Amino acid sequence: MRWEWVCRSRHKASRRSRCSQWEAKISKPDPPTPPNPYQTAAAQTGTNVSTGVANSFLNNVNQITPEGSLNYDVTGNYSWTDPSTGHAYNIPRFTSTQSLSPQGQALKAQNDATKMNLATMGNAQSAKVSGLLSTPFTPGSGAPTAGSAGGIMGVGQASTSFDPGWDITKSYGPEDNFGADRQRVEDAMMGRINPQLAKERTNVEQRLADQGIRYGSQAYTSAMDDYNRQSNDARFAAIGQAGDEQARLNQMAAAQAGFQNQAQAQGYQQNQGLASFRNAGLMQQLAQQQSGFNAQNAARNQYMQEQYQQRNQPLNEISALMSGSQVQQPNWLNSPTSQIATTDIGGLINQNFAQQSQNFQAANQNWQSTMGGLLGLGGKLGAAAIMSDRRAKQNIEKIGSVFSSNEDGDRKRLPVYEWEYKHDPGTRRVGPMAQDVEKIDPGAVGEIGGVKHIDANRVMGGILRAA
Repeated sequence: MRWEWVCRSRHKASRRSRCSQWEAKISKPDPPTPPNPYQTAAAQTGTNVSTGVANSFLNNVNQITPEGSLNYDVTGNYSWTDPSTGHAYNIPRFTSTQSLSPQGQALKAQNDATKMNLATMGNAQSAKVSGLLSTPFTPGSGAPTAGSAGGIMGVGQASTSFDPGWDITKSYGPEDNFGADRQRVEDAMMGRINPQLAKERTNVEQRLADQGIRYGSQAYTSAMDDYNRQSNDARFAAIGQAGDEQARLNQMAAAQAGFQNQAQAQGYQQNQGLASFRNAGLMQQLAQQQSGFNAQNAARNQYMQEQYQQRNQPLNEISALMSGSQVQQPNWLNSPTSQIATTDIGGLINQNFAQQSQNFQAANQNWQSTMGGLLGLGGKLGAAAIMSDRRAKQNIEKIGSVFSSNEDGDRKRLPVYEWEYKHDPGTRRVGPMAQDVEKIDPGAVGEIGGVKHIDANRVMGGILRAA
């Protein structure tokens, strides 16, 4: 945003001191001109080429050592044309020259002569070797035979199964689990005690009759109850003895089944041990066959290596003769290098343009803010109708004017004042008067309650936009 002083008197002068009346004019800022990319690229390329040439002269250091010297000399120029700009550059070419010391040069001559002699000997020896190589290599009839895998394969098959023996006994005793035997024992014992129990009952009844105890009396019933309990105990004892006999028979059958299973397990273990013994014997035979097989192959490999050595030894001798000794080259120092950083001309130009663009954006925002301030919006641009009647203001001072335009395109000056509202004394504001805006664009002014207001959107979008 630029403030310019414009002379309003009839006789305008070039200097402010000779003008009788001046006014301030606010001009909208102009955007910066972007840099030319080709000019920027040309400047960057020229800087890079110059920096590269300078670094070459700095780092091509001549060296002088006890073994010799190393010199860099400019022996010409290379003309390179930038394809983007068409600008030609002359780039120097360097030649590196290594020189041995007098002692090193003499040693090199001796080594060269030695290598010549060795090469001559190698050439003569190669004629002899050619005959050796032309003869096909055959192991000969005296070579040990290789190991045969037939003995290993004929060892036999390992035992993968064996006879498990007879079946395991999973049940024992008859189907009724000796229930019939128990019943026979019980019947036999009952057959013995029942007649005795009947006889004893008769005796009890006779004894009660002799005592005058009648049938159905309390004494008779008690005596018969005692007899019945004794007879029941005798029968229960017989039944228990029959159950004991059944348990005894079950235990005997279980013991017999357990004995049979133990015998089966013993037979299973014996058969398993016999199969393991046979497999161990097969493994021993296999190890013996494998050892013999490896020994035969080792003997044959040793014989073949000896034959190869006899054939390769002449070739190794020729290689030794041809290798010779090498002249020790000078040890060049790692001289310190200097590196001139390339100036980023393109970056500086673009950075300057970016800074100018930022300044333009800030100036443009400042101009827009000033335009809003001139209307007295004070951050309330959303309110379209703003009270700007001269009669509602006091302490009015003119500070300048801005160029404006009406709907017909006539450019006029809109005075700008500094003032304060009568209802808000002490707060200074900047902006135009509604009466002045009405002269330029009557449609931008209206009355609310008899007080003139201006349409801020119309003023900003119409009058001031054309300024």
